[in-house]
Amino acid sequence: MSEIKVIPVSELLGMNFFIPSYQRGYRWDEEQIEELLNDICDFNPKKNDEWYCLQPLVVKNVDKKNKIESVIDELEVIDGQQRITTIFLIIHYFNEMWTEEKDKEPKIRYLTRENSYKFLCDMKVENDDVKIDDSNIDYQHISTAYKAIHEWVKGKGSFDDRKDFRAKFKENTKIIWYKTDTPDGRDIFSRLNMYKIPLTNAELIKALFLNSSNFKTGNKDEEERIRLKQLEIAIEWDNIEAILHNDEFWLFINKTENQIENRIEFLFELLVEKPNGSKGNRFTFRKYCENFIKKDISDNWKIVKRYFQTLYDWFENRELYHKIGFLITTGEEIRDLLKLYLSENKNNFIELINEKMKFSDILIDGLKYKDSDKVREILLLHNILTMLNNKKENSRFPFNRYKRDKWDIEHIHAIATEIPKGQHQKDWLHQAMEFIDKKDEKNVNLIERIDNYSEENFEQLFKDILNYFDEKGMHKDINDLSNLVLLDAETNRSYKNAIFPVKRKIIIAREKEGTFVPICTKNVFMKYYSPQIEQMTFWSEIDKEEYFKSIKEVLIDYLPTQKE
Repeated sequence: MSEIKVIPVSELLGMNFFIPSYQRGYRWDEEQIEELLNDICDFNPKKNDEWYCLQPLVVKNVDKKNKIESVIDELEVIDGQQRITTIFLIIHYFNEMWTEEKDKEPKIRYLTRENSYKFLCDMKVENDDVKIDDSNIDYQHISTAYKAIHEWVKGKGSFDDRKDFRAKFKENTKIIWYKTDTPDGRDIFSRLNMYKIPLTNAELIKALFLNSSNFKTGNKDEEERIRLKQLEIAIEWDNIEAILHNDEFWLFINKTENQIENRIEFLFELLVEKPNGSKGNRFTFRKYCENFIKKDISDNWKIVKRYFQTLYDWFENRELYHKIGFLITTGEEIRDLLKLYLSENKNNFIELINEKMKFSDILIDGLKYKDSDKVREILLLHNILTMLNNKKENSRFPFNRYKRDKWDIEHIHAIATEIPKGQHQKDWLHQAMEFIDKKDEKNVNLIERIDNYSEENFEQLFKDILNYFDEKGMHKDINDLSNLVLLDAETNRSYKNAIFPVKRKIIIAREKEGTFVPICTKNVFMKYYSPQIEQMTFWSEIDKEEYFKSIKEVLIDYLPTQKE
């Protein structure tokens, strides 16, 4: 069983560490030293329980073959040699330069670099400088790091707050202590270093729950209850992780794909209210750890399960799935929705959700293609509500495909300015010819021009063909909302510039292949909004008006300006 806890730097002082042969030498440079010192210096804890978090120190008991009888409680460092060596150098500098108090220094035994620990202990400032020893690569990096510490302190001038800095380093700077009982440290070292896969926040938090040393009570019956609870948590943890790997669920609760190795970590990010864009310093683990030991293990886990169950209940509820899915997709923070749901307003949650969905500042009659963000939201909600309003169906809008396939706003009737080039001209004309009525004598001249086209006269021919498929000159308001639909980017790319019947043919073929076509986009090209369905070749003014009418009717409760 692994042991995990968070300990201050002061608890490492005087401990015995063993660095095995598979570890490389010390390699921190001046920039890393300065960054650490600046972070600690700038960190201003407002409470005693606030702390700056260092990356994990992974250790195990030293194997018998490497054990020295005279050294008690020595630990093999699997990961964290760079950090423990840097801690030594900073404490050693305190002891050398700030002699009002002395601290014990960690003891470090290197299996293949026997003299490195003596070199560490001999580091000193002479004539206000540190000599760089380049007799071997290890010494060079160690002396360079020590010089960087000295130069940083010199840069602070008199550094009157050095006592405060020393206290912050020893007590408010903490390290994630991860002790494993694995027999072979090489396996973990390989995972953490060779393949650059760090311990995740989720793995560290899981270890908090499963670490029995966090719950020592002295009462055997109570500790047995906790052990059984930990077993239950381990099973439930894995079940939650498995459910979160259902992309339909995962991309319902996330704005984007949000790649996290252990997806349960997202729950803890919500619990600690991790700021958007927050990186580094183990924010999620650090914040969760601050309150973890203040509650019973069962109470801690109940809160995690409550968050998960709330999200899953939303996913299972068809109305909440569609409405919350829309809000998250269009920018609403899921943590704010959770707060709303878990607050005193829980009974009015649907009403509050409906209010959040309203487009109170949009006049859809004036929306154009250039208003892409608002147009996308209007079209998305039209699709979602169209599906939701069909009470006889159990179909659900696929937020996972919407987010993964990167949908575009596309014109129903083609844009005259997007003229095909090169070989695409011939392909475009070939597609158009299929839908021109060859029995109508009025089209003889147009067909002859197509048969004898050249690149020089293509532009005018292109526009004339568009006009042929454009009853009553609809192209004058080509960028209106009534001529726009949502479509996945791949399908959209396959029919740029295409005339209406060609687009219709491509969409039917794509849907047969299994591509998801948004229901309202399909309705447009199947002429389901239109009272006149005998003519499937043209996108007419009547078709356009009926489609726009549907948008207004479906969204009426979310467009209060139009409703009034």
